[in-house]
Amino acid sequence: MRIGRRSLVVLAGLPGAGKSTMLRKLRGGTGVSTLDSEQVRTRLRKVLPTRLPYRYYRPVVHLVHRTRIAWFCLRTRGPVVAHEPATRATTRAMLLLFGWLTGRQRVLVWLHADPREALAGQQERGRLIRPTSFLRHVQRADRMHQKLRGGGTPYGWHRVHLFTRDQVEDGLRLDVVA
Repeated sequence: MRIGRRSLVVLAGLPGAGKSTMLRKLRGGTGVSTLDSEQVRTRLRKVLPTRLPYRYYRPVVHLVHRTRIAWFCLRTRGPVVAHEPATRATTRAMLLLFGWLTGRQRVLVWLHADPREALAGQQERGRLIRPTSFLRHVQRADRMHQKLRGGGTPYGWHRVHLFTRDQVEDGLRLDVVA
């Protein structure tokens, strides 16, 4: 996938779809900043009491992760690749704003997974989200997937790529162009 030097690439899709795995297998593009909320969670787990359940500090993880996306968009010269489910229109709007305010090309990479696959992915990593929350993600993701399959491009995104888990099983290669 070709991206510009000043791009904000958002890896989006259902929780458990494989976005973190895709981010770990990202190839190419020296100088690319990769941001995953798991990076924040790992750091916080080291300083918080071990018995504190994730649900109590989840909002802090999300706040810090999104702040990091904004900061990296503002302060780094190269592309920023961020993991964010972005099933909510408001989340996508926030990410668009980060990209627009910092003069970045906005690229949405939607990773489609069947809800059963995504649930299995959550179980595999040991991070299940509440069933009601997951259902809301599924409903919103289904609407977005249908729009993308129909050739629609969400407002404000320069480019949109739709992939399945199988298509990016070996990772995604980024070619950064001037």
